[in-house]
Amino acid sequence: MEPGRKPSLPLLDAGGGGLRQARQGAHGHSAHARTAHNMSSSALRKKSDASLVRKVPVAPLRPVLANLQEVFLGTKLAILFPAVPLAIAAQLAHFGQAQTPSGTLDGSSSPSMAICSAMAEHPGRGKSRRRRREVWVFALSLIGLIPLAERVSFLTEQLALYTGPTVGGLLNATCGNATELIIALFALMEGKIEVVKCSLLGSVLSNLLLVLGTSLFCGGIRNLGSDQPYDRKQSDVSTGLLILGVLCHSLPLMLRYAVGAGEHAVAAATTGLELSRACSIVMLLAYVAYLFFQLKTHSQLFEPQEVDEDGEAEEEPVLGFASGLFWLLFKTVLIAILSEYVVGTIEPASKSWGLSVSFISIILLPIVGNAAEHAGAIIFALKNKLDITLGVALGSATQISMFVVPLSVIVAWIAGIQMDLDFKLLETGSLFVAILVTAFTLQDGTSHYLKGILLLLCYIVIGACFFVTRQPSGHPNDNGAHLAVPSGTWNAQVA
Repeated sequence: MEPGRKPSLPLLDAGGGGLRQARQGAHGHSAHARTAHNMSSSALRKKSDASLVRKVPVAPLRPVLANLQEVFLGTKLAILFPAVPLAIAAQLAHFGQAQTPSGTLDGSSSPSMAICSAMAEHPGRGKSRRRRREVWVFALSLIGLIPLAERVSFLTEQLALYTGPTVGGLLNATCGNATELIIALFALMEGKIEVVKCSLLGSVLSNLLLVLGTSLFCGGIRNLGSDQPYDRKQSDVSTGLLILGVLCHSLPLMLRYAVGAGEHAVAAATTGLELSRACSIVMLLAYVAYLFFQLKTHSQLFEPQEVDEDGEAEEEPVLGFASGLFWLLFKTVLIAILSEYVVGTIEPASKSWGLSVSFISIILLPIVGNAAEHAGAIIFALKNKLDITLGVALGSATQISMFVVPLSVIVAWIAGIQMDLDFKLLETGSLFVAILVTAFTLQDGTSHYLKGILLLLCYIVIGACFFVTRQPSGHPNDNGAHLAVPSGTWNAQVA
């Protein structure tokens, strides 16, 4: 190697011969059309300092260290990564329980004395210690999910640089909301149906009202005296799909109330569940059509505005395909572990913080799950890149509503779990109003700060509504299936 030349680190597997081919399509265009989700997350990334790796005396270690540097330190959220091992340690080592200088939980000098002391201890004290530990696990798991979600977005983008636009688009469509999907699946397997419904509903509300509202407000303040333009075509497609989604949510609800009022009769008490499953299949078919529309026939509508901050015309992979796939699987496993912790400790956190499970699921979980993308959307709104902001907010809401929700119903069907699309009256009404307000806000193709304020106020009002629906202290909530929301029963009239 020449003395003055900087060595390039291919990061475990070079694949150098395929980089140019991965970046160029058959027609000379970029084969990797970066999605709005990718670009929003990239706003939180930082370039790694390769000079530190080059100083390592052992040459074979340099690619490995460079790989680790890109994966763990290539984000501004790297400071939150310690929460991941701390959450795991808290779960395994009972972190958060009262420790004494003698080294045991109760101050005894030996394990046998500690056991005897624990047996004589008041039962409420041990329960309080366990709850404190579970609250620590819940909080640390939520914090740890923030950088992991951003890194999954980064890794899917790296793999998409090799796979081409179609496979890359499908990969982004699948992993775009991996955190919400994994949390929903774990809650579903534990029978916490209302946690699944509330967390997915909260993701849609968060994207439509909180993320979009904050972005429009910040962008409007940055451009006082003038409107920010954007392309309406993409928002029209997304709002149309969202309206179809809320229709599918409303039908089981309206059918239940119609049967309960005696206006209609059904063949069996499971008719609502069967209707939900049929609607879920329709929603998945609509989402497949949307992907074909987005990736094939009308891909030009979804190409985000280019951001030339560093003068880079093309983005080159910094990870090899094999290493990128390995790290994607590794990060997904970590997300699965933390998601299991979140689902398992949400009730103790609810009791400790004095908040209902529904409020935590609708407000707190969605904000944490996509915090990186949310921050990126606001940053691009400040840079007058509203098409990217809309792609993040509307694209994520569409994916949750039309893919994750019906997929959860189908998975529950396969697993023998009775999950339907009846999100109850308050939840479905909030979703309908949020979609309606968003559609009216985006109808003219321009934005200003007042639109952002209106969306944010809608989110605050809906959040306050779910805050006051706290569960009474006398009601059990062992499995999350009995939240303080109307439960509703089928008084089926057999035809």
